[in-house]
Parts: sequence; C-alpha cells; structure tokens
Amino acid sequence: MKTGCVYLIGAGPGDPTLISVRGQRCLSAADVVVHDHRVHHRLLRAARPDAERIDVGTAAPQPLEHDAIGYLLMEQAREGKTVVRLKWGDPFLFDSGGQEAAFLQGQGVPFEVVPGIPHAVGGSCCAGIPLTYPGAGDVLVFLRGHEGQTESTPDVDWAHIAPLGGTVVSYAGGIQLETIIDKLLAHGRAASEPAALIIHGTAPRQRTIRGSLGELQHVVRDAQRRGSGVLVVGSVVKFRERLQWFEKRPLFGRRVLVTRAREQAAELVDRLAELGAEPIEAPTIRIVPPDDHGPLDAACAAVDSFDWIVLTSVNGVDWFMRRLLAGPRDVRSLSGVRLCAIGPATAARLQRYGLKVDLMPDEHRAEAVFDALRQADDLAGRRVLLPRADLAREALARALREAGADVTEATAYRTVLAASEPGGEPDPYKLLLDRQLDVVTFTSASTVRNFVRILGQGPAADLLGTTSVASIGPVTAAAAKELGIETRIMPPTYTIPALVEAIADHFAGTRS
Repeated sequence: MKTGCVYLIGAGPGDPTLISVRGQRCLSAADVVVHDHRVHHRLLRAARPDAERIDVGTAAPQPLEHDAIGYLLMEQAREGKTVVRLKWGDPFLFDSGGQEAAFLQGQGVPFEVVPGIPHAVGGSCCAGIPLTYPGAGDVLVFLRGHEGQTESTPDVDWAHIAPLGGTVVSYAGGIQLETIIDKLLAHGRAASEPAALIIHGTAPRQRTIRGSLGELQHVVRDAQRRGSGVLVVGSVVKFRERLQWFEKRPLFGRRVLVTRAREQAAELVDRLAELGAEPIEAPTIRIVPPDDHGPLDAACAAVDSFDWIVLTSVNGVDWFMRRLLAGPRDVRSLSGVRLCAIGPATAARLQRYGLKVDLMPDEHRAEAVFDALRQADDLAGRRVLLPRADLAREALARALREAGADVTEATAYRTVLAASEPGGEPDPYKLLLDRQLDVVTFTSASTVRNFVRILGQGPAADLLGTTSVASIGPVTAAAAKELGIETRIMPPTYTIPALVEAIADHFAGTRS
C-alpha cells in the first residue's frame, strides 16, 4: 500500500478565516485531521464530513504527548491516508511542528509544511500595532512564551535583549508576562516605554490594554487579568491610536445566535463575522428530501404544461431543479414557462441555473406574490406549479385557486428538527441563561417553531429577556409573536444582507 502524506498546517491565530488558501485546500482533501484543541471549530468543518477528527491538544479529553502524536501521524499515513496536522498559529514558530516533521522524516513518511500566521503577528495586526515601522527601530525580537505549553520564563540573555531597542513581542501566559516585564525593566528597558497587552487576539472578544511598560507591570499582576495574551513593547505601540480598525467594526464583540440550517448558514455567519460579531451556530432546522418524490417528479415530467412556476425560497429552487435535471427534462423545457420568484435571493439562485425571472414582487411575501401575479396575468384557467416546503403557508395556493387558477402543489423538501451536535459551539441555552447573547436570528417560521420546541414555549420567551430578536420578515415575525416572542429587528427587504445590515443599524451608536 502506498504511504499517504502528512500536511503540517498552520491554522492561524484563532480567526478561522485566517488559514492560508493552501492550508484550506489540504484540509478539504484530508482523510484524517489531527488538531490542536485551540483550533476553531468552524475551521474543522472545512474538512469532509467523513473525515476523522482527532483532538490532541493539552485541553483535549485525551491529550497526547509529542511522541505519541508523531506515531499517530505515522500510522495514519502508512495506512495510505491523507493526514492533516492542524496546528494553532504557525507550525515552526515556538511550536512542536519542527519535532513532528523531523520524526516523520526519520520514519520515511512524506510530509509538507504549510505556514500559518503566528498569534503574536495576527493579534498585533488586529490591535492596529505594526510590529515594525520606518524609524521605530530595526530590531524585532520574538520571545518564546505560552506556545511551549509551559509557564517557564524564556531562557535568554536579558542583559543583551532588553537594551536592543526596537520591538519585543511575546505570546505569553499570566505568570510569564509578569516575569518578562520584570526582566525587561530590571535590565534597562524604560518604564515609560509604550507597551500593549492584546487578549483574545483576532477574535470578537479581543481586548487591548495600552499603557507604559511600568503600568502594564501592575496590570498583569492583577489576578483577574491573568490570561494568555500578546505583549508588545516598543514605540510602534503608539500607532494604535491611528491604526486600530478591528475593534471599530459595527458589530464588534456582539454575540449573535444563528438558528438557520447549518448547510445554509454560511452567508449569514460570514457577513456577521465580517462586521465583527461572534456568530454562534445553533441550527434548529435541517433540510431533507420529501418522503415521496412522486408528486414533484410528475410535475417535472410535465413542466412545459405549466403557465407559471412560483419559487418561494432558495431551497425551493435547488430542490426543484435537482429533480428536474435528474429526470428526462432539462432547462430547455422551461422556455415557455414564466417564472415568479419571491425576493432577490431566490431570483439569484435561479440565475445560477441560467434562468431569469419574469416576475418578482416588491414585497417578499405570499400576499404580494398573488397581487403581482394577478396584475401580470389573467389567472383564470392558468396552470401554476408551487414547488415548496412541506410546511409552507396555504395562503398563496388558496388565493390562486379562488382566482380560478389550476394549482399543483408539490413538496420539494422538508424541514425537520435539527439534531444537537456535541462539542464545538457554546451551549445556546447557557448563553441565554447567563445573558451572554446580544441577538437571536430567525430566518423562517420553522426556525422559530423549532427554537421554541427545543427550549420550551415559556422558557424560550423568558430566556430571551434583553436579547434582541431579529426576524428576516413579517411572516417569520408573526410566527415568533404567536409563540410569545417579540421581534425587535426586521429589515425592510427580506434578505440575509438586509438582515445583517438591520442588526448593525440596531446597535449603531450604542458603543462608546
């Protein structure tokens, strides 16, 4: 059997989007992912669903020693598997990646190293502190800190390091930070020199404490601040006043619960993250095929006999087109059929299949669809196909029939209660209980119903408390209201981009 390959990949400093393109490609092709405990759970989802995931970090349920990790990588590769060793930060900077690579080389196992952004670099950048700057010194010193999973002080010649000038940077634990600052001050670094401590760098929880080196000496001695962080010492810290950007994003630090189906949540999650929020995925629904494809397949077989096809969601488009293309027909059969779409997102999804809509109402709800159809055509005797969810509202079909249309309803997909997933995201129930969520988002009536079903009708409304509820549109808001949940945020147009913009507008001006 041919030996597989091990890819030692730097996952970056925390933000799951900061992995390199090469690292992402390797991760998506992996059979086995052996990862540090601190690697973001959203990044692990980039691996194939069938890929084995093994947590070997020091905080893992069963942490492994370095030698054991090396043997694990070797054994998996010798079984012919593509193995990704996903390491926090960069594999070769104050990390065991070099040891693991040397072990694999000694065992004759092929390997490749994919660099990553070190935490000291990523954290400083997101704090608006350039580690080098013209005129701010020609020396940059990296001190080993917490990366070595030890609280020991770096073993360096402090008498030579401290007076060098330039910038000193270290990702260190609380005890180390105190010792490093004490050593720098004791060996000639001025107490008045600018310094900063960056905690949770690159994450929505990032916090930057800036002051003089002497002031930070007192800060790190505060027991409540004894976490790991990036220490930056040098005149470059002064540039933070002008260059900080990360913490100025409109949703920075806001925790937003995303209840949408996981396979469809990417756009909402990404847009929230781009504005600085911490999206927490807690899918309440899962999209699955209908129990019986027969009615939809029959409609697809006779698709050219319809005058109108009304698509009310992106899901409806995808599941309808999937069945159409799986049968004897294709998009050419739609040449004489007029297409109506609810909303720009649904219209955009049709365009992916090379189809342009003939009608899209200004308001994205069933009543507006009926009014637009009635104005565009004499509905008496018209054949109308509605491929949609199993729990879709009956208002549109009923109104069309009352206007004389011949309506065919076909279940294209079902929404079911999403199963809970162990590990990864924080527990939404606990976050609500502790008042640690700023927003809960609902993108359909089924997400609301299942949210309440999971938590219970009384507890759901009670737990929300001061948490703002964001509903994508009036139908979703009405479903929430029926269950005792009041919507505070609703966009003027019922799309994901508009929903995120409405959330940002809701919090505008509330941050100091």
